[in-house]
Amino acid sequence: MADEDVTTFPEAVQAVRGGADAVEQARAIVGLLSAEEKLWLLDGDELFWTGMAEMMTVGYNTRPYSHGSVPRLGIPGLQFSDGPRGVVMGHSTAFPVSMARGASWDVALEERIGAAIGVEVRAQGGNFFAGVCINLPRHPAWGRAQETYSEDPLILGEMGAALTRGVRRHVMACVKHYALNSMENARFTVDVTADDATLHEVYLPHFRRVVEEGVDAVMTAYNSVNGEWCGQNRVLITDILREQWGFEGIAVSDFLLGLRDAGGSLLAGLDVEEPFRQQRAEHLPADLESGRVTWADVEAADVRILATQLRHAASVTEPAPGIEVVARPEHRALAREAAARSVVLLRNEDVDGAPLLPLDRASLRSLAVVGRLANMANAGDHGSSDVRASEVVTPLEGLRAALPGVEIRFVGEDDPEAAAAVAAQCDAVIVVAGFTAADEGEFADSSAMLGEVFVPLFPPRPEEFGVPGDGQAVSVAGMASDGMGGDRESLALRPVDERIILAVATANPHTVVAVVAAGTVMMEAWRTAVAGVLMLWYAGMEGGHALADVLLGAVNPSGRLPFSIPTSEDHLPFFDRNATAITYDRWHGQRLLDRLGVPAAYPFGFGLSYGDVVVEDVTVERTGEEEITARVTVTSSGDRDAQHVVQLYAVLQDGDRAGERALVGFAVADMPAGGRVTVDVPGSLRPVSRWDGAERRLVVPSGTLMVEAASCWGDPACRTATLTLS
Repeated sequence: MADEDVTTFPEAVQAVRGGADAVEQARAIVGLLSAEEKLWLLDGDELFWTGMAEMMTVGYNTRPYSHGSVPRLGIPGLQFSDGPRGVVMGHSTAFPVSMARGASWDVALEERIGAAIGVEVRAQGGNFFAGVCINLPRHPAWGRAQETYSEDPLILGEMGAALTRGVRRHVMACVKHYALNSMENARFTVDVTADDATLHEVYLPHFRRVVEEGVDAVMTAYNSVNGEWCGQNRVLITDILREQWGFEGIAVSDFLLGLRDAGGSLLAGLDVEEPFRQQRAEHLPADLESGRVTWADVEAADVRILATQLRHAASVTEPAPGIEVVARPEHRALAREAAARSVVLLRNEDVDGAPLLPLDRASLRSLAVVGRLANMANAGDHGSSDVRASEVVTPLEGLRAALPGVEIRFVGEDDPEAAAAVAAQCDAVIVVAGFTAADEGEFADSSAMLGEVFVPLFPPRPEEFGVPGDGQAVSVAGMASDGMGGDRESLALRPVDERIILAVATANPHTVVAVVAAGTVMMEAWRTAVAGVLMLWYAGMEGGHALADVLLGAVNPSGRLPFSIPTSEDHLPFFDRNATAITYDRWHGQRLLDRLGVPAAYPFGFGLSYGDVVVEDVTVERTGEEEITARVTVTSSGDRDAQHVVQLYAVLQDGDRAGERALVGFAVADMPAGGRVTVDVPGSLRPVSRWDGAERRLVVPSGTLMVEAASCWGDPACRTATLTLS
């Protein structure tokens, strides 16, 4: 079919399936659009105040948000659904939060989750999933740390790429928030500065990796970078994303406040303003009339938007599934598997001559379950990532279901003495402590958003929607969370939680603490007082069952920390959650601990299993310009099957960064009880590469590289091999 013969979007889809070029087909469709329709593609289809009213009365993203649908030509537009812990629409499967899934270090598992999410989006009328979240949490107080995977760029990139692969089997995938978005309270006002080396070596590699995987869209961040808002930052969107990395997809804004200049954003390379008809609908016609932007600029964005939709539509040949796939039993089972695989066992000391965990189901007669969170449906924050699951299995419910013949006594009040009294009468104690959506998560301050900085960014308010401050006005925050969420004020548990833990541990040495949080929790006040500690995370709708699976030994814990836990908050980067300007350098997390020369309470990559797994041998070879492969032999002395995360670290032996360690690869090895397994672990040399300002690219250094096959960062039991780089 010749381009000039295309008269509808469906015809263009068939042409692309037949081998036609998507860009040429998109150009042909653009030639059929009216001037109004060309502008229509560049933002949401809903009028701003109508959309805001629905958001406040019905809820956020209860149906797809439509962008650029043109029924006359059969153009579906972008039918948006949010994430990342599942589909925000309907009553979808609530998976563990991304940081929990990052603790699995399992890209195959994450790809399966992506496929489940993708099919649930499509079943509910969506074709665009904006839940591939890979921002790097420079400081663990960041409120939205739960939406990302790790403090390390390699894990961020590989897990984001895996989610993208799974999602794209069914719908378009969008990665966010580009870039340097790791402050929540100040996200609308802060300017983050970073030099080119820091950008390309630390804060951008994971975005590049997901772009290489074929992600369809990139959502820009709210904050500004090096003095320009991300939604209109030409260096980020055009110079780096499109020209350096070769991205051919769509650049979209974050919602409502994602840009400050309609014409400037278009000139910078941003294609779509989300989610409603807002600044572009208000100001682009005047920018066109003045000549500030041209119709060629509009059409260039239109072509990218349509070409991306064409590629996706051509790749999906099966009809949309029915609503019955949403939260179906297979997806709930996957959520349970992911939650159990995410549990990180941090401490498992001997009590009465044997490790406390797993609990002996046969001898267990009574169990105390303690803590306000033990019977709370606490699956994460209540912002844009909130999944409205039909059910959330709490820890108490999961343990009761798994132990029908055991007396389970629940103490939910904040009363250390009462908890200790019950604990003393039971065989074992599970304390569930941590945070909720009140402590961390997405934050929107409606009073600030009604202020002089933001109100000019909204279209004139029709009379029927009231005026600011009149008590009847639609809140422009949309998802206002005043007094909820935001960046954490403290990394420690509540003082009363610490008192409960110490009181219970004194009363009963068979005490396990399950920590519910998105990231680092300071544990120095109590961790050595208890025999068992594990990270439960925000574990999704099946988290209670998963906790029981691990505690009772049905699942051998295999999660590993995707970040480091320090012994002091003094060992973290500077953080001011209300800052209007901050500079990022390359030092954070485990790398900062190494630079300071202080040990971690629990290092990056750490985690225990039921039984010892050790690395026995490693060989390594270079398999590409930026690729290596290590062959690692691992042995198990345990009496049960395990899944062990083999971690590859590289330490430069030469140059000004000699001695610096970097994660360069990882793989999950399926270990039979008492068995021996050899696994090929793919690795990347990008984490040890350096930004060359003259060549404008990352360059692999020359010299000797020591490669460690390890079970955590700085593992004294690692095995090493050397590789000469030239």
